Amino acid sequence: MKYLYKLSIAIIPLLTIIPSALAQGGPPATPIDGGLSILLIAGGAYGVKKVLDNKKNQQ
Repeated sequence: MKYLYKLSIAIIPLLTIIPSALAQGGPPATPIDGGLSILLIAGGAYGVKKVLDNKKNQQ
C-alpha cells in the first residue's frame, strides 16, 4: 500500500502539469507533440518495472 501511495505522489503531478503546459502552446517551431508524451510514459513504465523487479529480488 505504501508503494502505491508513493507511486501516485510521483505520477499525479505529471498528469496535471503536462497537459496544462501543452495547452498553453508556444512558438510554432516548438517540437512538443505526442512523441514526447509517449517517451515520458515509456520512461515511467520502465522505472516502475525496475522498482518492482528490485522489490521482488529483495524478498
